[in-house]
Amino acid sequence: MNQLEHELALAKKIAQHLDYGVDQLEPGVRERLLAARRAALSHYREQPATVTGLAWAGQAVAHITEHRYASARHLVAISVLVAALAGIAYWQNNNGVTNELAEIDTGLLTDELPINAYLDKGFDSWLKRSSR
Repeated sequence: MNQLEHELALAKKIAQHLDYGVDQLEPGVRERLLAARRAALSHYREQPATVTGLAWAGQAVAHITEHRYASARHLVAISVLVAALAGIAYWQNNNGVTNELAEIDTGLLTDELPINAYLDKGFDSWLKRSSR
């Protein structure tokens, strides 16, 4: 027997036991229990569940696709947003500053002098004196 069949069999036994217990109750007790159950159900109001995570995404897609004109507006807005983000990414990748930094790094790594020589303040003044 797998787990599901075992759970269904247990639930069936519990329901049979509860039904047997109800049959053994006095009619007055049964009437009071029934009245209490009806009173409790009359006061019950279903509370809206809080939405967490991306559960709202499905509702947003359904809302957009329901209205034909609104979906066209939203589609244009999303397209403009995607194009703007692509433009920003292109601009950042082709910016001259990153190329200059890459050239400096390449020069440092391929040069014979150690990096500490460039960081030494006296080295800069030595270069100026030696170039004269």
